[in-house]
Amino acid sequence: MTALTLSTARVLLIIGGGVSAYKSLELIRRLRERGTQVRVVMTAAAKQFISPLTAAALSGAPVRDELFNLIDEAEMGHIELSRAADLIVVAPATADLLARMAQGLANDLASTTLLATDKRVLVAPAMNVRMWSHPATRRNVATLVGDGVAFVGPDDGEMACGEFGPGRMAEPPAIVAAIEAELSRPTLIPLSSPVNHGALAGRHVVVTAGPTFEPIDPVRFIGNRSSGLQGFAVAQAAAGAGASVTLVSGPVALADPKGVKVVRVETAREMRDAVRAALPADVFIGAAAVADWRAEHVGGQKIKKGATRAPTLALVENPDILAEIARDGASRPRLVVGFAAETENVLENARTKRERKGCDLIVANDVGEGAGVFGGADNEVHIVAASGVTSWPRMSKEHVARELVALIASNLANMQ
Repeated sequence: MTALTLSTARVLLIIGGGVSAYKSLELIRRLRERGTQVRVVMTAAAKQFISPLTAAALSGAPVRDELFNLIDEAEMGHIELSRAADLIVVAPATADLLARMAQGLANDLASTTLLATDKRVLVAPAMNVRMWSHPATRRNVATLVGDGVAFVGPDDGEMACGEFGPGRMAEPPAIVAAIEAELSRPTLIPLSSPVNHGALAGRHVVVTAGPTFEPIDPVRFIGNRSSGLQGFAVAQAAAGAGASVTLVSGPVALADPKGVKVVRVETAREMRDAVRAALPADVFIGAAAVADWRAEHVGGQKIKKGATRAPTLALVENPDILAEIARDGASRPRLVVGFAAETENVLENARTKRERKGCDLIVANDVGEGAGVFGGADNEVHIVAASGVTSWPRMSKEHVARELVALIASNLANMQ
């Protein structure tokens, strides 16, 4: 996995038809100042707002705007455009262009190029506030996010039509920053690519996610700050790769992933029972932050203040779900993956945990103060295996999930 910089990257800019298309000219200029190679595709509507000649002069390369160009398409130009770039940026991305992207239509050069690409895509939406908030647009955006498309904006502000609200295209500096962030991420395998799509077809994957809440009395509990985001992302990525997925989740405020069977639990013992009920499985991924301890005695009524002394909690160990599954003999999944959330000596503790639990892989991360992992959108993990440690750069939890699923699929294939 390698990261790119603006000075070494090749960006394909697709300009949609909207008043904010003029901002794309400024975007080209700013990218070129940073050494980025920029090629431009314009839709027919975009040419109603800005000149292809201006875009060509700023980018230093001819603008492409025709799908049925005899010279370009003699060499399958739309395929070459889609594969030669390191990142595709759509700015402005109109409601119509987002709809065509979500539906997989290919009726002009821009949409055909987007459908033919195996590279990451970043879009900067721009449209009337009512169009942005329309249920159809919201569905299309959700579909594209699920497909791995990244978004920057839209911003709030006054529209060309005189209305005010979300829908303004992000300003060029913000788009440049978003491009730089996307380029700094490792090279990923899109869920739509043949490498990942169907890579887990016919497999059953069981994933745990979130915290567990261990009751002290009917009101209070022992818990932790896990949001469940990483486990839910793993479950979604596994489903996107064709697996039948059972997600056993502790108490979280997240919607069920699409195409995933979700079992909601609260305590560690409930989670262990739900995992057992979900077996057999080809893969078990223990991403949940299971509480190590629970109260030995749970109060039948709320424990009140004002006692002569504070109550004392006697704790007992919870079941070790990961170790039980990893050492389950004939019922053991072919691949068992654990997570290690550490606050110190991350790699040393993760190596010890992998050996002690008996699992195949440990995904280790630092959840100490300031790491921003619990509840955050990004993660920085280390993959600990018997053969050694592979450290991944910081990336979104969705990207961690997709990379992990690709690694799991590869490992399963090598076990054949």
